[in-house]
Amino acid sequence: MLSRCSAIVVLLGLAAACGPGERGESAPEEAATVPADTVVLETTVGRIVIALENEKAPRSVENFLLHVRSKFYDGLVFHRIEPGFVVQTGEVDAQGGKRSSTVFPIESEADNGLKNLRGTVAMARTADPHSATSQFFINLTDNVKLDFTEKTATGWGYTVFGKVVDGMDALDAIARIPTTVWGRSYRHFPTDPPVITRAYIATRSN
Repeated sequence: MLSRCSAIVVLLGLAAACGPGERGESAPEEAATVPADTVVLETTVGRIVIALENEKAPRSVENFLLHVRSKFYDGLVFHRIEPGFVVQTGEVDAQGGKRSSTVFPIESEADNGLKNLRGTVAMARTADPHSATSQFFINLTDNVKLDFTEKTATGWGYTVFGKVVDGMDALDAIARIPTTVWGRSYRHFPTDPPVITRAYIATRSN
């Protein structure tokens, strides 16, 4: 039985981004038949390749790569699955423990012009627009309500910093996993949690 997690602030149905930053050496860059500036998530459901938006979301990309290099995401599960909305990860490990990031929260870049369209990857956060750390979600559909509209508490939206360029079939398979309520914090927790066995930066092909 998984241990009980502490409550998480939720905004627009997205669990708060917490995060004990992980220790460890930088993950080695490995050969992969993918474009430059990509991160590969090897999961128990399949391989997901994410192309990063370095120019439009530099702080978010740098933050994401920092967690990837420290192997923070290795062994974590997709703890939130909402078909027709999002899948989210970056906090719970395969043993049911809560992993928190030691990295300082980053300033929102949601005003970068990128939209929360199907397959895009965005930073999860608390009600504070500038509180994202380790958690991120992948949009399963076009989620216009998560886009930036104005620099106010309710208008900041969520920062898109990448896009799935390979592995949407795996993502859709994750979305089909049944969910349940777990503790007081997780309303869409999978009954058979898909695990990120390894996350790494792909070797540049250019």
